[in-house]
Amino acid sequence: MWVVTLYAHDRIKMYEFDNKEEAQKQFDNLTGCKILSEVIYFTDFEDADVMPKRELAFAPN
Repeated sequence: MWVVTLYAHDRIKMYEFDNKEEAQKQFDNLTGCKILSEVIYFTDFEDADVMPKRELAFAPN
């Protein structure tokens, strides 16, 4: 998932996209202070069997 965050005057707007191409197109068309971010969920790695479940655990406090 990709997110474009736009800071405009006294508002923050966020737009969510399924792929980078759509997000980049919208990002290029917006004016102002903006950020393009990729959101990656830990469960995406587990579902793709990229790393063992034990490596997805958070470090103890």
